[in-house]
Amino acid sequence: MNENLETLKSWVREAHRIVFFGGAGVSTESGIPDFRSVDGLYNQKYDYPPETILSHSFFVRYPEEFYRFYRDKMLISGAKPNPAHVKLAQWESEGKLLAVVTQNIDGLHQAAGSKKVFELHGSTLRNYCQRCGKFYNADYVKQSAGVPKCSCGGTIKPDVVLYEESLDYDCITGAVSAISRADVLIIGGTSLSVYPAAGLIDEYRGHRLVLVNKTPTPKDSRADLILRDPIGQVFSQLP
Repeated sequence: MNENLETLKSWVREAHRIVFFGGAGVSTESGIPDFRSVDGLYNQKYDYPPETILSHSFFVRYPEEFYRFYRDKMLISGAKPNPAHVKLAQWESEGKLLAVVTQNIDGLHQAAGSKKVFELHGSTLRNYCQRCGKFYNADYVKQSAGVPKCSCGGTIKPDVVLYEESLDYDCITGAVSAISRADVLIIGGTSLSVYPAAGLIDEYRGHRLVLVNKTPTPKDSRADLILRDPIGQVFSQLP
């Protein structure tokens, strides 16, 4: 670990165009559960599997059941940015980081001060009326009962990408552009098993691809450097 950490420190110092690609593991140290670990949402018991509940067709057919799960498990109160979020925001302010590409929907990168964030799967902080397009914040949804309704009477939907839905084209285009221009690509806290998001790292053309993840991923063979330690621990030691 020490040798790999020193290599990463050197690469960060020399970098001018870092891009960070992150997943649920980035936010677990902020108290937000991930989906696929032993204690994650996918290993808990509900009347329906989380993958089913968090699908477009389920939202349409059973909106009350969707929102019961969504309020309970997806709207996390009081989470704060951890050292990884803070360090990335610092690099951006120093002109060293091009962008953050995240699979997370918690808004913690922006809370830490990051401005160039491509949210591949949307954000729980934004919710919109399907009839008139009016936006509502997470508190409105959290405090509403049953299926939240707009002032116009329309149904409010979280601005998150559910299963069976497509990723936003502009978001994908921006993420691909940033990744393809990076001189260092750091991937952290993700199993790299969710597509099409995981496929975006194939756009990287450089030779400093770093994986910071506790467990192996399908892309390990592509990495130029691998660290198996907690991401907050790693980032707290970087320049």
